[in-house]
Formats: sequence, structure tokens, C-alpha cells
Amino acid sequence: MQLYLYQGLETYLQEALFILFQFCFIIQLYFLVSNQKSISGYQPADELPQCIIPISVIISARNEAQNLREYLPSILQQNYPVFEVVVINDCSFDSSETVLEELQESYPDLKIVTITEHPRFKTGKKFAITLGIKAAKYEHLLFTDADCKPASDDWITRMAANFKGQIQIVLGYSPYIRTGNFLNPFIRFETIKTAINYLSAALNGDAYMGIGRNMAYTKSLFFASKGFAAHMHVLSGDDDLFVNQNATPENTVIEIHPDSFTYTNAKTSLSSWYRQKKRHFGVGKIYKARHRRMLSVDALSGFLFYFLLTLCLFFNFEPLLAAGLFMFRLIFQIIIYHKPFRRLDGKDLLWYLPVFDMVYYVYLNTFGLIGAFIKTTKWK
Repeated sequence: MQLYLYQGLETYLQEALFILFQFCFIIQLYFLVSNQKSISGYQPADELPQCIIPISVIISARNEAQNLREYLPSILQQNYPVFEVVVINDCSFDSSETVLEELQESYPDLKIVTITEHPRFKTGKKFAITLGIKAAKYEHLLFTDADCKPASDDWITRMAANFKGQIQIVLGYSPYIRTGNFLNPFIRFETIKTAINYLSAALNGDAYMGIGRNMAYTKSLFFASKGFAAHMHVLSGDDDLFVNQNATPENTVIEIHPDSFTYTNAKTSLSSWYRQKKRHFGVGKIYKARHRRMLSVDALSGFLFYFLLTLCLFFNFEPLLAAGLFMFRLIFQIIIYHKPFRRLDGKDLLWYLPVFDMVYYVYLNTFGLIGAFIKTTKWK
């Protein structure tokens, strides 16, 4: 009798888990169709637009002497009629000041804002960017980092040309340079998956984030929304929190022409990558409630999909049907992701999709928990 009850309970549990697996499968398909499909059909304009609005490029740099020497000239030499580059030297103790002064001799449009360390007041990136925006003389602001290099001399043109009508925010894309480092393929994969989500959301009229390595907005929007005042206490979020709080269907567009990209090097060690991601995930809890729900449901359903798939296959419970649902979702992903991965400089990564997608959802849930409970105290 006890054996019969045990077998009945085991069967009931397996059926319940399989129903949950199917439910997660449906949720994942919903995100593919309703959210991520938008970027698949988006085609950036090939013809180089004409644009003459003055632009202030803002770069915050702390101990970035080597990167400034290597990458800043590619920004200062942009093929654009009227622009300035404002670099905030944020409490650097390397040779950043010397490098900037040397570059300023050759490029008069380089403006240097220097912040010195105060013994009782610790500055962060948001403070540095705020000073840079105040020092900028133009209304339209374009942001990147000191370790980023524009993909072309038309980077400013491609980004600035989107400021038309009511547009106040332009979301760009910044891929990582392909290398042979063991972390590089997954970091690039995660970057593209994140971009597909936030760019699709913007196309759907519900932008929730952007990346500071390549985005633009207006000075008037910054000051009208009181800048970073609402989240100045949070170390990160100068990019995604600002977009999350200020983007609307009417004032936000995306720009993903390859000439508009800014490239940077990915982290090469697990420890440095961990610190970076811990810092980034710490701001998610301040997103608008609907965005937190959306991202949480996607992350949790994706994780449970793979976890329950493993249980079904391992315990031999409806393995053929479970494998069939996995293959259906995978094929659908390839159809949806084929164009975005190619446009976002990651067509080689589609081969990794079956494995990296599973790792991606484990990563999302792991760092989501870390970001919720562990506070980061340094931005650089």
C-alpha cells in the first residue's frame, strides 16, 4: 500500500513538474514573439545622413592614461562639422592628466574637467558625468567610455542624426572585440542577448535601459529630470537608470548601423568580470515595477525551462516530448536571432546558442541574487 502511494505521489509530482515545464516553454515563446522579434525586422538606414547640430561628447575617465592615449584620438578625429569632447579626469593618480594635456595641444576641441580626491567626500561616476554635462557647451550630448573606440569616423554623425522632432534619447550599441580569451565568447553572447532585449523594448515603445558606452540624450532632459538625483546614492546606473526613468515612446529611438558602434575589450578574468557584473546588476531593483517584473519573469522562466528539461531527460519522464519542445524553441530562437546576431557583430555566436542560452539564464539568476544582496562600493 505504501509503495502504491509512493508511486502515485511520484507520478503526480512528475506530471506537475512537466506542466510547469510546458508553462515556462510558453512564457519563453511569448518573450520571443512579443518582445525580441521587433529587432529582427528592424533595418537601420544605410545612407549616411546629413547632420550639423553641435554635439558634446562626454567621457568620464579614472586612471585611463593608456586607453586615453590609444582611443581618444579616434573620437577627436571624427568626421563631423561641430563638436567638442569633454573628458572628466576623475581623481586619477596615473598619467591621465599628462596624456590629456598633450592631446589638448593638438586638438583644441578637447575640454578637460579635473576632479581631485577629497579626504571626506568620495566621488563616483555620476558626479563626474554631472560635472561634464555642466561643462558641455552644447545641448545634445553623446556618451562613451575611455576604453571605447568608434567603429568609424561617422560615429557622431550616425548617433546625432537621430535627434529629430521630439527625440531626446538615442540608444546605441557597443560590442566587445572578439579575442581568443576563454570568457570572450560568452561575454559577447550575453552582450548581444541584453542588446536584443533593450533595443526591442525601445522599438516597442517601452525602453528600460541603455549602455553608457554608446548613448545620447539632451542636456535639457537631464536638468529637467534633475539628473541622477533620484539614484545618486546608487553607485551604478548613470546609463540604464537614467533611461529607465526618462524614456518614453515619443522621445526614444535606437541606432544600430555598424558605423555607429563603439568597440571595447571584454574582461579577461573571472574576478574582474564578476566585479563588473555585480556592479551592473545592483541597479535592477530600482527599475520601474513593470520592468522588474518583465525581466524577472524572463530570467526565472528561462532558468526553470532548462532545469525542468534536465529533470525530464534525467528521470526519463516524457523525454521525447520535452526534447521536442526544446528543439522547437531552439529553432524559433535561431529564426528570431539570425538577423540581430549578424547585425550586432555576433553571427559566429549562433553556433553556441544551445549551450550559452542555458548558461545565460543561470548567469541572470545568479547575478540577480548577488546584485540584490551584495552592495558594491567602487565604480572603478
